Amino acid sequence: MLGGLHLLVAVAVMSQGQLGGAEERGGKDEATMSHAEQATFAGGCFWCMEAPFEQLPGVRSVVSGYTGGAKPNPTYEEVSSGTTGHAEAVQVTYEPSTITYAKLLEVFWRNVDPTTLNRQFADVGTQYRTAIFYHTDEQQRQAVDSKRQLEQSGTFTKPIVTEIVPATTFYPAEDYHQDYYKKHPFQFKLYEAGSGREAYRKKTWDR
Repeated sequence: MLGGLHLLVAVAVMSQGQLGGAEERGGKDEATMSHAEQATFAGGCFWCMEAPFEQLPGVRSVVSGYTGGAKPNPTYEEVSSGTTGHAEAVQVTYEPSTITYAKLLEVFWRNVDPTTLNRQFADVGTQYRTAIFYHTDEQQRQAVDSKRQLEQSGTFTKPIVTEIVPATTFYPAEDYHQDYYKKHPFQFKLYEAGSGREAYRKKTWDR
C-alpha cells in the first residue's frame, strides 16, 4: 500500500487540475527573519499537521514538504512510492518570544500516534513515519525529554517509536498541498475522519 487514503485523495485533486509545478512551491526561508526559529515534524499526512500548528499564536507559517531522505527535490509521486527515504513533514516558523518549542512538541504528540512504525492511521509506508527533526542541540534535548515524559505518563501501553533525528534539507511540497485544509475543507474533513486520525485523537486525549 503506497499512500493509502491520502494518496487516493491527492490523486483526485491532481486530476481536477490543481497540481502546482515546482515553480509554485513555497520555500521562503522565513527563519532568516528576525526573532524567528524553525521546527520540523513528520506526523503522517502533512495535510493533517498544518492546522494544529497554524492556529497557534506565535507561529508565522507552516509549510508542508518532504525531508529525511536522500533524493534532491523529490515530487509527491516519488515520495509516495516509498523509495526516496523522505517523510511527509511540516516546517514550522515560529517566534520563540511568543511560543515555546516545548509547546510545539506538545501539539505534535497530541496529533500523532507515536506507537505505530512506518504508518499513520490509513497511510502506510516509511514516508508516513513519525519523526522530530531537531535544528539545534537545545531542540534535541527538549525533544528527548518530552518523549521520555510521554513514555512515563502511562498514556500509551505500547513503545513510542517516533524518531528524533537531525534536521536535513527540507523540500517544500507542491503548491496544491499547501493549506489543503483551507482550500478543500470538505475533502479534508472526509479524509481526516476516514483515516481514523480524528477518532484516535478524541479517544486518546479527550478523556
